[in-house]
Amino acid sequence: MTATNMSPGRPRDPGVDRRIAQAALDLFGEAGWAGFAMEAVARRAGVGKASLYLRWNSKEALLADAVTLRMSQVADVDTGTLRGDLTELAVQMLDLYAGPGSRAALRLSLEADAIPGVAEHYAAIRLSQVLAARAIVRRGIDRGELAADAPVTLLLDTLTGGAMMHALTTPADLMASLNRDIRAHAERLVGFLLRAVATQPAGSDLATTEGNGP
Repeated sequence: MTATNMSPGRPRDPGVDRRIAQAALDLFGEAGWAGFAMEAVARRAGVGKASLYLRWNSKEALLADAVTLRMSQVADVDTGTLRGDLTELAVQMLDLYAGPGSRAALRLSLEADAIPGVAEHYAAIRLSQVLAARAIVRRGIDRGELAADAPVTLLLDTLTGGAMMHALTTPADLMASLNRDIRAHAERLVGFLLRAVATQPAGSDLATTEGNGP
């Protein structure tokens, strides 16, 4: 937790912390920053407003902690193969945008820069995601699974963008099915991308184009 104002000697209840953090994430996802208020979070979590202020000294600190505690994070996972690593990355992206924190994740991508304290926190999360994704591709190149001039940015943009858009465009009545099928869809997406990269001749525009994304 990042910012607390708890009375000395008063024990913290992790269950209450998690309930409040989830309520904060849900409210932010539904109402955005304009509708985010400590009182509304307290009501949704079923606790008194004083309980929030004993733990967090501002709604910015509360939201930052809620993101850390309850929203899915994207991290580097080394499975030993490029295909396995990219599949894990795709699974995490699908979890992020199809899971219970999906609406909050989308809100953050749109609003985080305008929220004091949260902007820096979200930027650090995004940087860690980019570094994790690039580490996966670097290992693939080092192991000889990808050519040295492989289109790193395009590959990762397509993977993460494809996972995100699939989650965001899945109809509500099919979301439960997607969550049961996340790994299978991740495997299909990664297989498609690796076949596409493998068919690109060295020196082609696709193989050498780089941008500012992951």
